[in-house]
Amino acid sequence: MLTAEPELGFFGRTVEMPFVMADGPTLQACAESTLEATTATIATLLEKGERPPTPAREGKRDQQVNIRLTAEEKLRLEEASRREGFRSLSDFLRASGLHRAG
Repeated sequence: MLTAEPELGFFGRTVEMPFVMADGPTLQACAESTLEATTATIATLLEKGERPPTPAREGKRDQQVNIRLTAEEKLRLEEASRREGFRSLSDFLRASGLHRAG
């Protein structure tokens, strides 16, 4: 996912691994940097004996889970989500939960 950032040029990250990020002054440079960062992350995971996440296109997300939170809980989770570089609370909760589930 690539987005324009006024101060950086462009910012890129992967859907499946939201902690993999890169930037670049042009769209092309950002895409290349993001691909490089993704490749290095996957290589590191494989070297450690871990499996990279399944591409989003292979695991269509068609199920929904609803949870109730207090306003304070939601605020705390949203702040943590932003700190970690997630674009949405849903992405943050999904990645956090799946990471803990193994």
